[in-house]
Amino acid sequence: MRRGNLPVAEGGAGTAAVAGVATDVLRLLTESGQTLAVAESLTGGMVAAELTAVPGASRSFRGSVTAYATELKHRVLGVDAGLLAAEGAVNAQVAAEMAAGVRRVMGATWGIATTGVAGPDPQDGQPVGTVFVAVDGPGGRKTARLRLNGSRAEIRRESARTVLELLSSQLRENARGQDTEQNGGI
Repeated sequence: MRRGNLPVAEGGAGTAAVAGVATDVLRLLTESGQTLAVAESLTGGMVAAELTAVPGASRSFRGSVTAYATELKHRVLGVDAGLLAAEGAVNAQVAAEMAAGVRRVMGATWGIATTGVAGPDPQDGQPVGTVFVAVDGPGGRKTARLRLNGSRAEIRRESARTVLELLSSQLRENARGQDTEQNGGI
């Protein structure tokens, strides 16, 4: 099956929604000549894996950093050490700084990030299922806080799907803005 110029990645029933969003994101990036980098914590590389499962991903996907350990969020991605010390890694600002950091490190148009608690235990005073996702790109930054239920695998999968959907929304919004600008406004 194909969508646009990119074939839809195949996967199990649990990953079909993530694969579909990954395919859509890569199509939008390719059509606009833009690139993407990913910073992951709780998803542990799942977002990058979904993206690279799509044939042709190399046209837009620059790479990823799985900064699972808190100190790597600072050392590799440039997340403020004071913020991490004061708030912990499960925080909207941390997600935003991770997305900006991976965008900078990888030289990408867009950066996305996931951080949160998949379980089995709470972390940084946050209950299991608390997740923050972020997008950083030409249109600015956007973060979302999620309160997810389910197993560890379900929380991670839903986090991956949601960060890709947030990026897809931003890409569509930017494309509409560019179309309006190029056509002299509405």
